[in-house]
Amino acid sequence: MPDSFFDTNVLLYLVSEDSKKADRAEELARHGGAISVQVLNEAANVARRKMRMSWRETHEFLGLLRGLLTVEPVTLETHEKGLEFAERYELSIYDASIAAAAALSGCATLWSEDLQDGMKIGAGLRVVNPFRAV
Repeated sequence: MPDSFFDTNVLLYLVSEDSKKADRAEELARHGGAISVQVLNEAANVARRKMRMSWRETHEFLGLLRGLLTVEPVTLETHEKGLEFAERYELSIYDASIAAAAALSGCATLWSEDLQDGMKIGAGLRVVNPFRAV
């Protein structure tokens, strides 16, 4: 079982021009961890719409993520836990769903640049901004 879970925003740096953040994201991803199908979908959306990647490049990027990280499904349980987290911690449903997938997969760390660094969610999940010192 992976110990860490990746938010989409961290993984997008793997294909960014910000070399410091790209290097940090790569370092973390090489140690493994988990993502959800939602993260893959968000990454595909940003790759196509904002980064203007071709479909071939998008598929290659998603394949890289699937090869490095364990992919957790989005289930009804994930949805329900996401609603609970959204209400309890005042998160967007999208952020809460990622936190829910991380919590349900047993991860202790959620790597995220968007959520509050140090925030504790649920019984054992802690948000860590991997770029805070970069």
